[in-house]
Amino acid sequence: MTEAEKQEILTRAKTFFIDNIVANHNNGLEKASHLSSYNPNPFLASYLAQFIGGDNSSTSIAKALIYPRVLGTSINTIFGNQVQRMMSTIFAGFASTTAGIDIEFIDSTDNRRKYCQLKSGPNTINRDDVTTIKNHFRGVRNLARTNHLNINIDDMIVGVLYGDDDSLSGHYKDISKEYPVYVGQDFWTRLTGDEDFYNELIDVFAEAAEEIDSREALENAINNLASEIDDSDIF
Repeated sequence: MTEAEKQEILTRAKTFFIDNIVANHNNGLEKASHLSSYNPNPFLASYLAQFIGGDNSSTSIAKALIYPRVLGTSINTIFGNQVQRMMSTIFAGFASTTAGIDIEFIDSTDNRRKYCQLKSGPNTINRDDVTTIKNHFRGVRNLARTNHLNINIDDMIVGVLYGDDDSLSGHYKDISKEYPVYVGQDFWTRLTGDEDFYNELIDVFAEAAEEIDSREALENAINNLASEIDDSDIF
């Protein structure tokens, strides 16, 4: 990958981040501004309001509800849901036509074609996902035998976009007993052949964030939610 090619990929990544991840997050913020989207625990509401705002006002309750949603579960879910689309967009031509495989690429470390299942982070799969991933890889192995393809078991991999080996959940470690799991910088280096790409991609997303000011939208969402709390009899 040349420097020009890398910069083109990073530019596509930044555009994708703004047009898809940020846009979907803003849509989620609008939903989070309505009390109907929550099932709040009234036993904890006053405590959490005091914890975050120092009082039991509707605004503090609204903040206690909305902050975990928009700063935690919402954006992480959006990112996870967009992983495959993001990768196929910024790495045009890497998309796989093999059932159950997200991307195919030539590993820069051993020059072999890898059949890769993509996952967003080190804690983003459950026990059922382990079975699904292994079944997909068995399908690739069967296809290889049927079509006499030169595919080794180490050519079927799970690529985790961020984290490191120590942060991988037990579910990933279960997969790694049979198939390689490459995480964070190791995965991106194998994909691009550039040891700096992982950190440069993080920097590009940070640059995109600097161009976006969502404080007013968040404040409006809090105020709308507080107004609905005032009109409710939940708390």
